[in-house]
Amino acid sequence: MTKTPEMPTAALQMHGKRGLIMGVANDRSIAWGIARAMHAAGAELAFSYQGEAFGKRLEPLAASVGSDVMVDVDVTDDASLDVGFAALAARWPTIDFLVHAIAFSDKAELTGRFLNTTRANFKHSMDVSCYSFIDVARRAHPMMRENGGTLLTLTYQGSNRVVPNYNVMGVAKAALESATRYLANDLGPDGIRVNAISPGPMKTLAGAAIGGARRTYKHTDMNAPMRSNATLEAIGGTAVYLASEAGACTTGEIIRVDGGFHVLGMPQAENL
Repeated sequence: MTKTPEMPTAALQMHGKRGLIMGVANDRSIAWGIARAMHAAGAELAFSYQGEAFGKRLEPLAASVGSDVMVDVDVTDDASLDVGFAALAARWPTIDFLVHAIAFSDKAELTGRFLNTTRANFKHSMDVSCYSFIDVARRAHPMMRENGGTLLTLTYQGSNRVVPNYNVMGVAKAALESATRYLANDLGPDGIRVNAISPGPMKTLAGAAIGGARRTYKHTDMNAPMRSNATLEAIGGTAVYLASEAGACTTGEIIRVDGGFHVLGMPQAENL
């Protein structure tokens, strides 16, 4: 019997790689799960935060993975982005990866009907949740152009299927996924890969803002083929694969890490 060759362990390592993690709110954040996994694989990490309160919350987490590189960035403000990336470039002239885990919508509009989305919240949700990825990609590009790199963002299946109460965030995530593909095409000639990870429902600060979050989490946990929602460790491992040499030929993809829930047409028989 022919033995299938194993993936060299070195391909899944990130020693010598440096990158920016954007969007860590606390130790239950998806971005933090990714940061821990990348640190364990040998990467050096920098972090962004918005405002003093989040900075104080982030500082001990950053220190726990050996990082003292933190930049204050408001992704809706061009001047703030310019200052933040200039500060990062002064410390690290080049980076190998960037993780964009940033999204926002008015909590009041994540219940009820999508029909009632306001113009103001639609614009703000699209700006923070989609356009900011394009904006940070433009600024990260000069820092990756020489050696190539990886850009990662986070999405959710509400982008292509109706999820109760996800509302305008579903539209924003659909735009984000499209932006991922266009950026992958633009940046591929420079050796920069662009991908999105799509976890199932997660017990995070952002996830808790969506109406009916607990019932959604329970439903997917009971019905996914793996009978489990995603874990931070599984999402982190996927990010390491995408940002390491193992992911060298993967770009423009939406990688689902949801226990297989996306393949279902209806709940499991015992839950009908």
